[in-house]
Amino acid sequence: MGLHRDQLPPQIAGLLRDGAVIPAQPLALDAGRAFDPKRQRALTRYYVDAGVGGLAVGVHTTQFEIRDVGLFEPVLAAAIEAAENWTNRPMAMVAGVVGPTRQAVREARTAVSMGYHAGLLSLAAFKGASEDEIIDHCRQVADEIPLVGFYLQPAVGGLPLDARFWKRFCEIDNVVAIKAAPFNRYRTIDVVRGLVEARAEDRISLYTGNDDHIVLDLAVPFDIVRDGLPVRVRFRGGLLGHWSVWTRSAVQLLERIKAAVQAGSIPDDILALDARVTDCNAAFFDVANDFRGCIAGCHEVLRRQGLLEGIWCLDPDETLGPGQAEAIDRVCRVHSDLSDDEFVKANLDRWLS
Repeated sequence: MGLHRDQLPPQIAGLLRDGAVIPAQPLALDAGRAFDPKRQRALTRYYVDAGVGGLAVGVHTTQFEIRDVGLFEPVLAAAIEAAENWTNRPMAMVAGVVGPTRQAVREARTAVSMGYHAGLLSLAAFKGASEDEIIDHCRQVADEIPLVGFYLQPAVGGLPLDARFWKRFCEIDNVVAIKAAPFNRYRTIDVVRGLVEARAEDRISLYTGNDDHIVLDLAVPFDIVRDGLPVRVRFRGGLLGHWSVWTRSAVQLLERIKAAVQAGSIPDDILALDARVTDCNAAFFDVANDFRGCIAGCHEVLRRQGLLEGIWCLDPDETLGPGQAEAIDRVCRVHSDLSDDEFVKANLDRWLS
């Protein structure tokens, strides 16, 4: 058995349980598409100073192709070293874990050896596999690292997973959280149903990855009937590519929502932000072009702020979609109060030092 959730430092376990902003960290490259450690370090410092509760590294936003060019370990190492050297406060470090079982187990062991606390488990390699095969895979990886389940939208490589699957997944002892990112309300409810039917709602925290519904996922409770009575659960935080930009604003947003939930009343001003945040996401994630520019769009926002030098991706064909730059122009203008441009401007030199 590798790392079990009971072995996590109490502060880390509490962070994951209570919910936090966990941005999916982009990959910093130079003009030659080589790894740029200086700007990668600056990104980590930015997120730490923005107040995030953790980082997700080696995930979709980091570009899955890092594994093909020998960057999986260097990028994971750069993120955790930069975080540890920049702050003494606890940070929940989540590593992306992908591929068939042998590869996923190897990546999980690597992440644990580097000090990561959980693995965000992509199941994209299991298209066409049976439910039993997928669950067996999840169990084997869970023997190595606490798992964050991942319901990835089919548009970018995910596969449909019903409530029965999520019930069986939540019955795995070493699961600590689930990132629900199907971009679909019916499928999101399947995740919540599975969690409740497994009687795991006190052990497993829900994180939104639904970039089209961030605010309402966090603000609105979900009631699932079990044994004739409603069981109320909430999304606790977000693990999002969207939150890799304007991150200080995201931290403030989650703090506002948590305070409102605690007070027992969600103001209309918070609920109305759902449409505005989703409007920003449409530009950042290139919805008009079926998400083709979703990674490059986040890079573009960070480039405009000076955190990245360019929007280069490992795949030269991965770039902004037609009209995406103009869409980002518009949301940056219309929703400027949701940005953290001034925060970045005030600290950029220090992060790049």
